[in-house]
Amino acid sequence: HGFEDGHFYDITGYTSQEESEHDFFTVGHTSTSVANALGLAKARDLTDGQGNIIAILGDGSLSGGLALEAISNAGAYNQNFILILNDNQMSIAENHGGLYKGLAELRETNGQSPNNMFKAFGLDYKYLAEGNNLDALISLFEEVKDITHPIVLHINTEKGHGYQPAIDMKEAFHWRSPFNLEDGSLKNSRETKNYTRIILDYMEEKVSEGMPLVAVNGGIPMINNLKEFAEKHPENYVDAGIAEQYVTTFGGAVAAGGARAMIFHSSTFMQRAYDQFLHDLAINKEPAVVIVKSASISGSDKTHQGSFAIGMLSNIPDLVYLAPTSEEELLAMLDWSLTQKESPVILQIPEHGVENRPSSLVDFSKAQYEIVRKGTEVAILALGGLFSHGQKVMDALEKLDIKATLINPLFVADLDKETLEKLTADHSVFVTIEDGVVDGGFGQKVAGYLGKFGVKTLNYGAAKEFNDSVAIKELYDRYHLTPELMVADILEALK
Repeated sequence: HGFEDGHFYDITGYTSQEESEHDFFTVGHTSTSVANALGLAKARDLTDGQGNIIAILGDGSLSGGLALEAISNAGAYNQNFILILNDNQMSIAENHGGLYKGLAELRETNGQSPNNMFKAFGLDYKYLAEGNNLDALISLFEEVKDITHPIVLHINTEKGHGYQPAIDMKEAFHWRSPFNLEDGSLKNSRETKNYTRIILDYMEEKVSEGMPLVAVNGGIPMINNLKEFAEKHPENYVDAGIAEQYVTTFGGAVAAGGARAMIFHSSTFMQRAYDQFLHDLAINKEPAVVIVKSASISGSDKTHQGSFAIGMLSNIPDLVYLAPTSEEELLAMLDWSLTQKESPVILQIPEHGVENRPSSLVDFSKAQYEIVRKGTEVAILALGGLFSHGQKVMDALEKLDIKATLINPLFVADLDKETLEKLTADHSVFVTIEDGVVDGGFGQKVAGYLGKFGVKTLNYGAAKEFNDSVAIKELYDRYHLTPELMVADILEALK
């Protein structure tokens, strides 16, 4: 509504160089502004440039390590630099961490509290209580324009100001599907069974049984339906705010200490914790369980694509990386993951609805594929959330008198080499399907192993590219991730 036909995707909710000349950077993840602005300031100084360099940072972003690193460096800078702190007492959800007590003291004392973290970093400081007052803002900005040293403008604002439903439902309105303007209610609200609900019920059961379980979350509780669990079991829940590195290392140490940790990540934000997966979880073999949401091919903007998870994590040694295709498999994987003490376990949650089919395994310590249907000539390995794609391809080939083998791989990072080698005896074409980027992913591992057997492999998934708000149907067509296009490719490979 409100957009001309064909122009819905012309705008974005984030800064975009393609959208506006005033957007210096394309940014969708938090905590980057101070570092970016300091870089621009350094470039200005080296090129005899003029003008004010201004960074805008939300108070929720302060919990991100990059923001604190940059503020520390800003304190050692000695030229014009203005940091506007928009303090609305919210992150995506509520803020968590000790530094927010200091911000509260500054608000309560009109900026006069001696407990001032910004001054401790070496920065000048001014406070504005009426941050939603345009005249007061303009007056403050005119006062500090062309200042010759770094200064923080701490501005108190109200999130959702001017629209009562957004004030009442702050976290829900961080992102919102189409809603009714009168009361903010969703226009198409449907309660359906989902995997996060299944995980929530599972944790509830285990805590009730006495398991020393901790759910660890980095500032995105709504994505994982964790609010209800947190209210019932506050001692079994930790929300660290926007701090992906911290929650990964912290959760691993919880597991190393003898408790059971479930670390919740969204794939796109998990990128920030790569070293913690490698250096802390994997090298130390800490038996934490990591729940990865939104790890799929999607039509989101460039900065929120979750399709890089497999390539990122599947090449780290000593991680067990699993991809359930059904509720039963997920529960079996959770049971095993929370009782074993040998390895960190990654569970990549399907994003295409809940399926029900029994689990072929109860022990996931060694890669073992499930052969769902044995055939000949063509072997289809359909991983995790795109298992249903494999089923559709199998059914389409059946109509052409080709009885393909359908395999549920279950394991993302480790190959069941024994099964693959046996299949080469009566299969000439192997098809892999995954909900992520092909390069460095599951399919390429399969193809790399099968290369010595003289068979053909077709790898389906996303290309290594950034997409900006592209409809998922268009992406599936582009990547040949439709049954019709895959079948056509298979028929060509069989010639």
